[in-house]
Amino acid sequence: MPLLLVTPFYAGVLGILFVVLSAWVVKTRVGSGITFGDPGDRSPALFRWVRTHGNFAEYVPFALLLMTYLELTRWSAFLLHVLGIVLVVGRLTHAVGLHRANDVNVFRQIGVALTFGVITVAAVLAIATSIGAWTTLSTLAAMG
Repeated sequence: MPLLLVTPFYAGVLGILFVVLSAWVVKTRVGSGITFGDPGDRSPALFRWVRTHGNFAEYVPFALLLMTYLELTRWSAFLLHVLGIVLVVGRLTHAVGLHRANDVNVFRQIGVALTFGVITVAAVLAIATSIGAWTTLSTLAAMG
């Protein structure tokens, strides 16, 4: 089995960011007195932190899964570093954007675009890799 070197690095960086976001949620929960559940309109600041954390948890694991597949199928380390850097920058800018006064702002938009870009590129490459593997296997089987 090939040794994974690139994706675990970004998983580690993003793991630390996840813990930082988690700590902000806890800190804001304690400060607001809302220790459980959806804060709704009772604490807009807590709601933003909960959504920042939740959004991170919704997108990052899937992006890392796709990156792992690409690394296992021997895509270049350069490509994986580009995807990893763009994902980290995207998640950071999105987190900043969610805490701006204006709900629709350039940080949030850039964060979403970068995150979706990483997932889209990685997904298309994963599909192409699978199709290429199927084509190779069917050609080999036909030569059989």
